Amino acid sequence: MVLTPTGVRFMGRHFPCVIGKGGIKTDKREGDGATPTGQHRIVGMLYRPDRISAPQPWARPIGTMDLWSDHSGDVDYNTLVRRPYAKSHEVLRRADPLYDLVLTTDYNWPKATPDKGSAIFIHQWRRPGFGTEGCIAFRRDHLRWIAEHIQLGTVVTVPEGLAAQP
Repeated sequence: MVLTPTGVRFMGRHFPCVIGKGGIKTDKREGDGATPTGQHRIVGMLYRPDRISAPQPWARPIGTMDLWSDHSGDVDYNTLVRRPYAKSHEVLRRADPLYDLVLTTDYNWPKATPDKGSAIFIHQWRRPGFGTEGCIAFRRDHLRWIAEHIQLGTVVTVPEGLAAQP
């Protein structure tokens, strides 16, 4: 899977996508809204079982207590945590459909470096042209197709050369 200036190439297909509203950066920081350059492996898949069926046997259902830690000073930074969790986090079971299906990457994981950024996911977009907080996002039907065909360990390449483009 390779990010290009016009979308993502995967398995001989091209999918339009959106990236972080902070653009693409080689020096990603927590909260900058940027998509980090590099080669990031798919290490998991999460889905809302009350809204969709599992796209793969290895997909894990998102429960009502599931959160993602974005508290850079915590030992659980950039990992799945559960309620109650008093530190800064993202709710995975959202009211909107953005996280109905999420592919997780190994960016700054499993041993996270503080402030290097967390939760670089692949998920559903809000709409074309509406940037994410650093994730890569797709149209719902495209995301589903990708999820049905992807394997654990698939590499997501975000080329450094894209960081220099406006």
